[in-house]
Amino acid sequence: MNDIKYLYKLWCEKAVADPDLIKELESIADDDDAILDRFYKNLEFGTAGLRGVIGAGTNYMNVYTVNQATQGLANYLNDNFTNPSVAIAFDSRIKSTTFAKGAASVLAANNIKVYIYPELVPTPMLSFAVRKLHCSSGIIITASHNPSKYNGYKCYDPNGYQMTDEAAAKTYKYIQNIDIFNDVKTVDFDDAIKSGIIEYIDNSVNEEFYDCVIKAQVNPDVTAKAGLKLVYTPLNGTGNKPVREVLKRVGIDNVEVVKEQELPDGNFPTCPYPNPEIRQAFEHAINTAEGTDTDLLLATDPDCDRVGIAVKDKDDFVLMTGNEVGVMLTEYLLSSLKEQGKLPENPIIVKTIVSTPLIEAITSAYGAQTADLLTGFKYIGELVTRLEAKGEEERFVLGFEESYGYLRGIHARDKDAVVASLLICEMASYYKLKGISLKQFMDSIYEKYGMYLNSVLNFAFEGASGMQKMADIMDSLRNNAPSSIAGMDVIKVSDYKLSKSADLISGEETEIDLPKSNVLSYQLVNNCKVIVRPSGTEPKIKVYITAYGTNHKLALEKQKIISDDMTKVIGA
Repeated sequence: MNDIKYLYKLWCEKAVADPDLIKELESIADDDDAILDRFYKNLEFGTAGLRGVIGAGTNYMNVYTVNQATQGLANYLNDNFTNPSVAIAFDSRIKSTTFAKGAASVLAANNIKVYIYPELVPTPMLSFAVRKLHCSSGIIITASHNPSKYNGYKCYDPNGYQMTDEAAAKTYKYIQNIDIFNDVKTVDFDDAIKSGIIEYIDNSVNEEFYDCVIKAQVNPDVTAKAGLKLVYTPLNGTGNKPVREVLKRVGIDNVEVVKEQELPDGNFPTCPYPNPEIRQAFEHAINTAEGTDTDLLLATDPDCDRVGIAVKDKDDFVLMTGNEVGVMLTEYLLSSLKEQGKLPENPIIVKTIVSTPLIEAITSAYGAQTADLLTGFKYIGELVTRLEAKGEEERFVLGFEESYGYLRGIHARDKDAVVASLLICEMASYYKLKGISLKQFMDSIYEKYGMYLNSVLNFAFEGASGMQKMADIMDSLRNNAPSSIAGMDVIKVSDYKLSKSADLISGEETEIDLPKSNVLSYQLVNNCKVIVRPSGTEPKIKVYITAYGTNHKLALEKQKIISDDMTKVIGA
């Protein structure tokens, strides 16, 4: 605690760049727990960059931790690239503009060319800009769909996807050698703009992004014909302009935007959890649609890399899961391309290991391939890049993860809620012209391929002791693998950290040909499955459940007993 008290006093003396930090430090002078939480560790830089609560201290997001990370990044880039350059974007969160301009100023002081968006834009537009402008790296200031107290800092590599494990580890070593107060170089942002070392990204880059998104359509004629009626909420984030612009350009002009959530606001006053996975995020959209013949509700998260939907079902709106949207897009794209004779040779649907196995049933029906990758869209971005290098990019039909992230096209190497919003609306228009709702379309898929129910349990572990408890739980599961879950035998255990998969029936062990990751997978009898992993961006353990049944009732019963048992196993 003496070292932490020293750090606290040092920050009280040195952290004068932001008046908010000064006030915060003064307010916790007699609160040992608050001081401990802010200084017991440094924010770690990984493949997801930095993410934390906004505030004072080495464990919080502030101008000092952001600039320290940027100085480390600058040193890494100058040592590994000739004449490096970086693209920067930011979302609507508290301090996002400040952090973005601060990072730009640090890079400029290190003689690194910076291209920065003049206003907030979605994450996929940053991915696009990195490639379009031939940058060495990219930075976006965002905490995605987390509550307003969070912000984050994500880094991209020259291919437009988030830094790989190797590049992030190298960058983190540079960051660890930076004294947070004495080693950071910076210049005045406005002066750097005048000198040209920092340059605003031109609107022509946005136009090229829109063109690429629109090219992802497979039935471009349906959007102007169907008269789709849509209520859209950007959840006070970055999607408002780009999503509406793209929809307008393809003839979807009956779009009502939720007024309370239209404009950027990092406080998210009507939506404390701006996450399109949850019904609360749709409450205002549902109210807006009440009493109308609206077909579809659409919500993008604050940095517009994830999208969720709710569809009309009798007198209510039903939220579709990320898996269900991925399943519908897969069936829609493959069936449409096949019908048009445009299905490429050896088409690939790319998903994460925690996403629904229903995809494999669909791809098999169309002679397509399913690629299962680790959680993290950068792995999908890597695969797309490898396909492009071989001249096989047309094989890539869709990439998706169950947490509401989708990509079609090679314009971006991260999940893109702009292109996903367009395709969802196109799909809804296509089936509306046939007199079918998206809910009915999803039901037909279950009827055709089987009832797979997928759910995610989240167990939070906050504070200094939380990380250790998470580690202990994973170690316990790794060393004492359950032989059954919810009364169902475990028939296969896969440990992605050890890169080993064991068939408990035959006794055969196989190697897992994926990067090592702290993930445990349990295949149960009857097509059921459980996957456990710590979140890469939040202090929580996630449990992914697949329950299969011959009908919805049986699948729901299995889902409940698996959930109850895993809650006991995690001990939350």
